[in-house]
Amino acid sequence: MTGSTPSRKRRFPLRGADKGSSQGPHGVRDDERGSSGQGVIPAGSASLGTASDRADLPVPSQEAAPVARRRGAAIRDRAAGLARESVRKGGDRARAGLAYLTDRIIEIAPRIPVRDLQTLRRQFPGLGPEELADRLVAGAANATSTVGAGIGAAAMLPVPPAMPTELAAEITGVAAIELKLIAELHEVYGVRPPGNLKDRSTAYLRSWSGERGIDPLKPSSINTALGGQMRRELRQQIMKRMVRDLPNLMPFLVGAAVGALMNRRDTKKLAGKVRTDLRKAQVPWDALPELPRLEKPSDVLDMSELPGNPRELGY
Repeated sequence: MTGSTPSRKRRFPLRGADKGSSQGPHGVRDDERGSSGQGVIPAGSASLGTASDRADLPVPSQEAAPVARRRGAAIRDRAAGLARESVRKGGDRARAGLAYLTDRIIEIAPRIPVRDLQTLRRQFPGLGPEELADRLVAGAANATSTVGAGIGAAAMLPVPPAMPTELAAEITGVAAIELKLIAELHEVYGVRPPGNLKDRSTAYLRSWSGERGIDPLKPSSINTALGGQMRRELRQQIMKRMVRDLPNLMPFLVGAAVGALMNRRDTKKLAGKVRTDLRKAQVPWDALPELPRLEKPSDVLDMSELPGNPRELGY
C-alpha cells in the first residue's frame, strides 16, 4: 500500500513495552521513547524519579546500620574487658612473684655465712681496711658476674615458661652474694650492727634494699623490725633488679656477656655507696674493742651452689 511502512522496517514492540494505542487520551505515542502522557507510568517504562518516590519498590530498611554499630560496640567492649582482665591477672602474678622473691631473700639472709674481722685479717694478712675492702668487692663482683654469665648461658635458647624461674634464680643468687659483701664490709670498717644473728641479718637486708650503710649512731638505720616499709623497699629493689636483668635472657650467648657485665657493674656500684656511708662511721682497728666471734647459722647456705657455681667467695 502506498505510504505505508514496509513490513521489514516495522518495529515490533518489546516484551513488556507499552502496547497502548498511539492515539488516545495519553497523547501521541513514540515507539522509541514510550508514552508522552502524564500520570500512570506504564509497566516496563524508565523513570527518572528517585527510588523513594516509587510505590512499586520495597522500602529500604533503616535498621541495618544501627545493628552493625551495636555489634561493633559489643565486640569492642568485650575486647576491652578481656584486655583489662588480662592486665589484672598479669599484675596479680607479678605481685605474687615479687612477694615470693621477697620472702625467699628474707629466708636465706640469716643462712649466709659471714666472716668476722679476725677471720678476714687472718685470710688477707698485711692489708689495711681499704685494701681489704677492695679485695672483698672484687671477689663479690666476680661472683655476681659468674652468676649472670651462668643464667645468660642457660637462656641461650630461651623457653618462655622458664624465663621467670631463671630471673628469680639470678636475683636470689646475686642478693645472697651482695648481702655477704655488705656484712663483711661492716666488719672491715668496724661498724657491726648490734643484736643477734637475726637482728644483724635484718639490718643487712635494709642496707641492701636501700643501698646504704648502717650507722650505729642513727637508730633509724639499724631498725631491725621486719615491717611493711622494709618489705616494700625490698620489693622495689627486687623489681629494679628484674628490669635490669631482662637483657640477660637474650639468646645466642649475648645474654651471658650482658649479664656478667651488668652484674659486675651493679655490685661495684652498690659497694661504692655502702663504703661511702661506712667511712663516715668507721672505727679504726686499733680503737676497735674486742668483738665476740660471729655465730654460725644452723643451716648454712652453700654459696658454691648458687647459679653459675661461683668460686670467688672462699672462706
